[in-house]
Amino acid sequence: MCITSHNKKLKVGTFMKVKKIAMGVTAVLASSMLLVACGNNDSGSKDKSKSDSKQTATVSKDAKKDGTLTDGTYKLEEKNYDHDYRVSFDIKVKDGKITESNYDYLNKDGKKKSEDAGYEKAMKAKSGVGPKEYIKQLNDSLVKEQAASKVEAVSGATHSSDAFANYANQLIQAAQRGDTSTIEIDNGAKLKDGKYSLEEKNYAHNYRVVFNIEVKDGKIATSDYNYVTKDGKKKSEDADYEKAMKSKTGVGPKEYIPTLNKELEKKQSADVDTVSGATESSKAFQLYADQLINAAQKGDTKKIEVYNFVEAE
Repeated sequence: MCITSHNKKLKVGTFMKVKKIAMGVTAVLASSMLLVACGNNDSGSKDKSKSDSKQTATVSKDAKKDGTLTDGTYKLEEKNYDHDYRVSFDIKVKDGKITESNYDYLNKDGKKKSEDAGYEKAMKAKSGVGPKEYIKQLNDSLVKEQAASKVEAVSGATHSSDAFANYANQLIQAAQRGDTSTIEIDNGAKLKDGKYSLEEKNYAHNYRVVFNIEVKDGKIATSDYNYVTKDGKKKSEDADYEKAMKSKTGVGPKEYIPTLNKELEKKQSADVDTVSGATESSKAFQLYADQLINAAQKGDTKKIEVYNFVEAE
């Protein structure tokens, strides 16, 4: 049995919310422009940018199912304006590699936040960094590292870094499926009641992630994140795995899996603490939780299938 803190080597764009720079907590800039470090989750007034619509998959005939990226352009857009801006993000894949990352915020006139001199000045005075710097840094880092998990949060723009990781992860998944339809994010929307599920399709060290949440009265009522074998056996109930991992890292799936699930139910946010000794599992949990929350914002109960890349074992 090969034991690591996550028991797999995945390239699924996972990204840890780094607690030392207060991940997920961004001060609102007290300016006349109501500036914030990013504009995807704040509670300010929001305008619909387009009417609700069903998304249809547009899958390339060259798409694979082994987790490698299919060449093409993959797009994601937030639907709602927050403090006059919404995210527009696309990546380009050529020869199986991300060659371009174009993440920015647009206003109704199509002006980019990275080119907004007034916003740059106000935010930089408040947090030490502005969109001209942090947006370029995030885009460049994704192209260089080829995985959202390796893109470090930008100090002073942690909320934007968090959003970037979530959205980059979803675009990478689209490239793994070869699905070029635009991903729509109903940012700021209340969660719709229902059951939402996500599953990895490929097994690593005999396990794959299966993640379900249920929303009742607009709140996450239950979170059920685990790893399962082909026989449906849960990692949290695998005594041998528990013993081996705990002796190596000090924690096993019997402890860290329930901890992550309870934290999501308690915080109603993917900004959960990373479990020491299970950092990779915590990263995967955070990103997948963000994605399920986005699905619940849209009320999209279709199962999310992740064609996770598994390195040779």
